[in-house]
Amino acid sequence: MKLLITLLLAMGLTTASAQRAQPLYPGAVPNARAVPDPETIVDREVGGRAINNVAVPELTAYVPDHPNGRAVIICPGGGYARLAYDKEGVWVAERLVADSVTAFVLKYRIPQDETNVDRSLAPLMDAQQAIRSVRRSAAEYGIDPGKIGIMGFSAGGHLAATAATRFSRPADPTETDTTSVRPDFAALIYPVISMDSALTHQGSRDNLIGAEATEADVLRFSTDRQVTDQSPPAFLVHAADDGAVPVGNSIAYYEACVAHSVSAEMHLYAHGGHGFGLKNPTTPDDWMERFLNWMRTL
Repeated sequence: MKLLITLLLAMGLTTASAQRAQPLYPGAVPNARAVPDPETIVDREVGGRAINNVAVPELTAYVPDHPNGRAVIICPGGGYARLAYDKEGVWVAERLVADSVTAFVLKYRIPQDETNVDRSLAPLMDAQQAIRSVRRSAAEYGIDPGKIGIMGFSAGGHLAATAATRFSRPADPTETDTTSVRPDFAALIYPVISMDSALTHQGSRDNLIGAEATEADVLRFSTDRQVTDQSPPAFLVHAADDGAVPVGNSIAYYEACVAHSVSAEMHLYAHGGHGFGLKNPTTPDDWMERFLNWMRTL
């Protein structure tokens, strides 16, 4: 795929259709059990495809005609139970490509004991590997290696926030590649941030760290508690009437950024609920346009 993209870029022939899924790892998937692949795909009338039980992670590149040097790795949501792959992945990538941003949709592993040795670390391993892979291939994609961000929706927002706060060491203890896995910015769209029972989305918490999670795990996976002055700039979007993931999650992350002098921009809508994807139907405002404007300032 890398050779294909390189040739297309050289010929000036790339389009949004210049895309292909590739295995996230060049060899064996780390932290994985040797079991049959349980993945299933459901094509929903509203929202497009949802992918259940992902055990074999992939990364799909969407390359614009004229890459502007910026790249975004997209983590679809789904409560760490499934991936809203089209609504919060493919359709978002296509919108970014229209603005000349190179996009990558990450099909990350669903945390399950049946397929992962340590289910809590599998999604973060995949997010870090995606950042590592894109940064290593930056020149071939026409990307500035210092302008690679990560975007996530709902539980995918938790994954993106985790990648933005736990980059100092590889999630995979066997990893020897020293390529930086720190994203240069993070876009968190109605994200799960806290694992505290008073604020979290319980399903996401239970699926990732278990219903009987220890206080140490709650702290470690509450991304607002992991922000430091080294965390990358953040862009947040949420609706005040979100009945699934309380708006307090985004507020907690924003306040943590402010406390650590990390640049952050937050857009809160009065209405919209949860899971609106690219378009909040209750307002003519376009959060993606706001994100693109914000990204241009970085």
